[in-house]
Amino acid sequence: MTTDSRPTQGRARLAVPFILLVFLLIGSGLAVWLSVTSSKLHVGPEGVVVYNVPDLASASSTVSGKTVDGISCRTESKEVVKYHVHVHVTIYFNGDMQRLPAGIGITPPHAVEQYPQGPFIDVGIYDCLYWLHTHVPDGIVHVEAPSKQSFTLGQFFDIWNQPLSKGQVGPDKGSVVIFENGKRQLEDPRMVPLIPHGDIQIDVGSPIVPFQPFAFKVTGGCGAGTNSCSSGAG
Repeated sequence: MTTDSRPTQGRARLAVPFILLVFLLIGSGLAVWLSVTSSKLHVGPEGVVVYNVPDLASASSTVSGKTVDGISCRTESKEVVKYHVHVHVTIYFNGDMQRLPAGIGITPPHAVEQYPQGPFIDVGIYDCLYWLHTHVPDGIVHVEAPSKQSFTLGQFFDIWNQPLSKGQVGPDKGSVVIFENGKRQLEDPRMVPLIPHGDIQIDVGSPIVPFQPFAFKVTGGCGAGTNSCSSGAG
């Protein structure tokens, strides 16, 4: 008597693409928490993965143009960039991923550039741009300053006009744990530095998601070291 092995073989064939996807994600440095599936991500106009998850809060709460923590808001014509680096920020609330929205640190009306990979929010002729800002909901914080200097996560949240403390991140409330480049930060969350190519993970509530390393390289006219910020995407 023989046993029909076709169902088992079918399941094995179905598992192969999933296994390959896992290896590809790990190989590219994208360690994805189990609550985010491959169908919920795509590569955006900065060449960085964008996850289809909720925004932590709206970018519309950005301060309206006044100087914040010594950081000014410059119009496109007055923007001077001598120091340009990127930091990636991911948020987890009770284990579920959230993201930074596009347009933090850019006052309305925004200039919206449309690309096949998605929209790119930029400064227009009637608005202004803070030195710390986001263009795409891919987690990339752009640090574009007139000189090399140190900035903190607290300054970024102040520009966004969202709370950041040991017990709250934006509207999310709970115990806050922050990792940067895999190391747990023990200081006040507001004092976490925005270092060049930093990889920051913010956990609010429980469970604490193990640090998920994220490899990224911003491409186009907004790459590190450029003195302007048009995406240059095709």
